[in-house]
Amino acid sequence: MIKYIIHYTTKEANVMNQFAAKIHAPDYPPRDRHPAIFRLFDNLKPGEVMELVNDHDPRPLQYQFMMERPDQFTWEYLEEGPDVWRVAIGKK
Repeated sequence: MIKYIIHYTTKEANVMNQFAAKIHAPDYPPRDRHPAIFRLFDNLKPGEVMELVNDHDPRPLQYQFMMERPDQFTWEYLEEGPDVWRVAIGKK
């Protein structure tokens, strides 16, 4: 059985130390990763930030955000490999 864990905080999201949500993409089957990330993003309030943790560069996901959520998000790499990539994705 696969368990999905999403961490939420109730405090204001801040790229420096707080995130409204966190998702560890490798915990999801590949076909479910992007839909789960978009669901989590869509549930953010404007100004909130989620943390994405991945085992490879999520650049294709960034391009998908550009196509499906234009001008609705911010994208900031917090860590760039080689084993772990962390991205702060904010909702405008």
